[in-house]
Formats: sequence, structure tokens, C-alpha cells
Amino acid sequence: MAMSRGRKVALIIGGILLALVVLVVGVVALLVMSFRDEPDIRDKSVLVLKVEGALPDYTNADPVAARFFGGDTNSLSNLLAQLRKAKADKRIGAVLLDVGFLGAGWAKADEIRDAVADFRASGKPIYAYMELGSDKEYYVATAAERVYMAPIGDLFINGLAAEAMFFRGSFDKLGIEWDSYQIGKYKSAPEHFTRKDMSEGERENLNSLLDEIFNRYVQRVAEARGKSIEDVRALIDNAPHNAHEALAAGMIDGAEYREDIEKELKKRLGYKDDEKLRKVSAGEYRRVTPESLGLNQGERIAVIFAAGPIGQGSSSDGSFGGEQSIGSDTVVKAINDARDDKGVKAIVLRVDSPGGSIYPSDFIWKAVEEAKQKKPVVVSMSDVAASGGYYISMGASKIVAEPLTLTGSIGIYAYKPVMTGFYDWIGVTSEYVLRGKNAGLFRETAKFTPDERARFEAMLKHSYFDEFLKKAGAGRKRDPEYIHSVGEGHVWTGAQAKERGLIDEFGGLERAVEVAKELAGIPADKGVRRVVYPAPRNFFQQMFGGGDEGNASVKARQQQEAFINAAPKETRRALRYAAMFERMKAGEALLILPFDLKID
Repeated sequence: MAMSRGRKVALIIGGILLALVVLVVGVVALLVMSFRDEPDIRDKSVLVLKVEGALPDYTNADPVAARFFGGDTNSLSNLLAQLRKAKADKRIGAVLLDVGFLGAGWAKADEIRDAVADFRASGKPIYAYMELGSDKEYYVATAAERVYMAPIGDLFINGLAAEAMFFRGSFDKLGIEWDSYQIGKYKSAPEHFTRKDMSEGERENLNSLLDEIFNRYVQRVAEARGKSIEDVRALIDNAPHNAHEALAAGMIDGAEYREDIEKELKKRLGYKDDEKLRKVSAGEYRRVTPESLGLNQGERIAVIFAAGPIGQGSSSDGSFGGEQSIGSDTVVKAINDARDDKGVKAIVLRVDSPGGSIYPSDFIWKAVEEAKQKKPVVVSMSDVAASGGYYISMGASKIVAEPLTLTGSIGIYAYKPVMTGFYDWIGVTSEYVLRGKNAGLFRETAKFTPDERARFEAMLKHSYFDEFLKKAGAGRKRDPEYIHSVGEGHVWTGAQAKERGLIDEFGGLERAVEVAKELAGIPADKGVRRVVYPAPRNFFQQMFGGGDEGNASVKARQQQEAFINAAPKETRRALRYAAMFERMKAGEALLILPFDLKID
């Protein structure tokens, strides 16, 4: 029987598509194999590291995603790993830090400074170069042996400012009220909807944080540049400074172009005049494995990264754009897998989260509690581990944080919008038919009745007094009453938290690994191997799903991220948090930082 013309065309097209797929897979496989080959690093090479951007703790961008889809490989853990390798690598003669604008917080800035100080212990030169910079960029740069700036550059070290925005006036115009309840003088998130100015508690909290961050910033810059605290404060008060003014004031070591810095490095490293400086990029040096340098060997320690708002389901690792988020299903499974792996001697949970929903926070807390019965669990706090971020941390064997980590915020709140005025304005009416005394608890057309409010407040009080405070007290070996005295939603820096017993010691991820090693009884002279849980997903899993989450959940999250990323930059964070706030319609309370704090 003759084959129809349409079928022949379909078979031809299908064959071409199949051949293309095989070709693409083959090319990708060859590229992946080529990326695995270690680069040829010659003696007296200079490693050039870009220090810029948001610097998330960890990114899952594999070489293919990074090469073809712009996946971000510039993470804090990657930066720290490159410095750790460069310290041990005899072929690397010096490091040049190319400092750009930093979106990371002050705790990560401290962690970078600590890593630079550790590298300097090798005796190798490390220079920092800026075209221009503000307070945080300059703070990081001053950790280097020498600081340079382009002759045309400027230092905008104008000091720190924190802004709080209030939307009560807008909601009044729209006819929207907020029926809310917060536990804690400092748990001020609902106040941004219900007030037009700062409450006493929020003003006190922000001033306390600014004082702590500013004082540490001034002190460490003064130490690095050999100046008095008064001198540094005066320089800040008279900023901005152009490069030549900064040089004259001793704030930098040179106002020179990049080529001039490279010439100095050649001289410092003993190059001949006709030799070209051998520079190694971070992307190239990433292919040098720690094992080839005698690092990352020994007993296994699991490292679990938990970054972003806390919710249910799967985490988002930020692949292909978007922001990271913590899904309780992903993190609980990772903790359980590391707990049950007999080859893993300890667990480090790295937390960078302002909090989120109470239920998934509690699920992660429970997993930590069960894991530490079998092996040490150390929490490493990043820029922020507050509210729900503190909840998932408080049961750990030890908590390590930077002095400028934002933590605490032990408190709780919930609210619902009352849309009656807005609905009247646009001509919308609604009716409810109810069964059950409190069936209309979260209806949007009426405020809580006295009975509904009593039940609503009782629910939140139980979550705070009977759950959060008692569990925090047990984890920190303190009475719940004491935890309440340092709670009430108050946000502390790591230094303030240590004074109050909310954390154990200062340090970043490196120190947390050392603490885990000590608690696991691993001898000090023995190395350890860090293993990331869950295992990083490859390019195809990132694109099409795989592992423990189905294609539908992957596609849904990618569609949601695509929609959010298409919105104006100023509204993206609000849209991401809106998805979390939506859960409160079902009565879910939030454990989240009372403000979206960015101090610059």
C-alpha cells in the first residue's frame, strides 16, 4: 500500500528533528566534557575575581546553562572557593579583585573581607580595583593589601540610610482597610499598611541597626587604612570624593588605570619587561578542582543552602533568572537524606532568609531537630536569618553568624484586607451564605467580628507563645520568658544576637564548616569534603524537570518567574511576596522580617 504524501512529509520532518536533537545532545555533551578539563595555569599567574552583583550564597548554574543562557555563576560560595584555592595554588602569584556594585548585604561584605584576610596570610599580594564605588564597595575593597581607583572615579561614601514606606494614604483613597494583629512591639510589617509614619518600635529598631552597621563599617575602615575613627567619620561627612581627593586623603593607594595596576603586578611578581601578565579569569579558574590542590578531601560534611522566602513545596534555585526561594519539601528531604547518609559526619545549613509561612518553617525546624539526634547540625547565617529564618535555625547544635547578619525578629503577625470601600467605589457587591459560626472569618467585605477576632488572636498567640517561644527556648537553652524579652519582633545584628544568646559565635560559612568538623570529632589536622545537598541539577533537569519535582511544578514556577521578571524592576519583589501573602486567606500566619531592609 502506497504511503500518503502527508505521511512522507511527517516522517521526513520527524527524522530531521530527531537528527537535530541527537546533534544538539552530542554537542552539549562535548561542551560539558571540555568544561571539565582543567585549564593550563602557568606560574606567577594573576587570578582576576569580579566582586559584584547580588552574590547569592550558592547558584546551580552548570557550564552549559552559564554559557548559553546566562546562568549566574557569580555566587559567594564560588568567590570564597576561588580565594581558598588561590591561597593553596603555587601557580597563582597574586589576586586582583575587580570590585563593582554590590547587591549583597553587609554580612556577606564581612565574609568577603574575612576571606581576603585569610588569603593575605599566604603572603601573596591581593589588590582591589574600582572604577567608582559607594560605602559597601569601599568597605570590601579596604580588606585588600592595596586599593586602587580609576583616575576619573568617585567614592560615594556618603554614609548609610534606611527608608521605610507607608501605604495607608493610598489605601484610604482606594477605600481599603487592613484588619491586622501583630505580636511584638517591633513586628511592624502591618504598620506599613495601617500607618502613615514610623511607630516608636520601628524607629528604635532601625536606629539600632544603623548604629551597629555604621560603627563597624567606620571601625574596620579606620583599621585597614591606618586612620582614626574621627578621621573616617569626617571623610564620610564630606563625601563624595573624586579619586585624586581620595588619594590625597589616604583612602586609596593610587588613582590609576587598570593597565597601570597590571604593570605594577608584573613588577611585583618579577616579570620581564617584554612579558605579558598572565591573567586567569574566575570562569577559567573554576575548572581547577579543589582536590587537585589537596583541598576538599577527607570526611564528608553536607552543606545545604536555604535562600529566599520560606514556603511549601519545592525550592527555587534561581536557574534561568528569577529569585531563590526555600521550599520545605526540598529542604526537609535534603536534611533527611544527609541525616541518613552514614558517610556524612555533620550537616551545615546555610540560611539566608527573611522568613515566610509558619507551617513550612516548622517542618524544616522539625527536620533539624531529628537530624541533630544523629549528627551535629550547624547553622551558618548569611545576610539575614530572621523571623522564619530564625525559626528554622534555632534548633541547631550551634549557630554561627557574622556580626552584621540580621537575625532574631522572633514574632508573628497576620492580617486581612477589608475591601468594602473599594468594592463600593467600583460598584461591586457580594453576599455570603455561611455554615459555621466563623465560616466568614477571612471574607474581604467585613472586619472581624468580636468572636472572630478572639479566635484569630488566639491562633496567633498559640503560634507565638506555645510554638515559637518554647521551641526557641529549648533550642537556645533559655526560658521562654527570656526569649520573649529579646523577641517581640526585634531585629538584631549578629553582634547584638550573640550578646543575648541567640547565636553562638561569629563567622561565615568557612567557620561553620570548622565548627561542624569539631562537633563531629574530626581531628583538626584532617581535611573535610563538602558535599552539597540536594545534588546540583544538571542543565536538562533545570530545563525540563527531574529529581523529586514533576514537570508541571517546574513549568508552573518558570511561568510565574517569567511573568514576574517581565514586570518593572521596582514591583518584582512585591509580586513575589504577594504570592506568599495570598496564603493568609486560608488563615496561614507569617513569620517574616517586619521590613524589607536594604541599607546603603
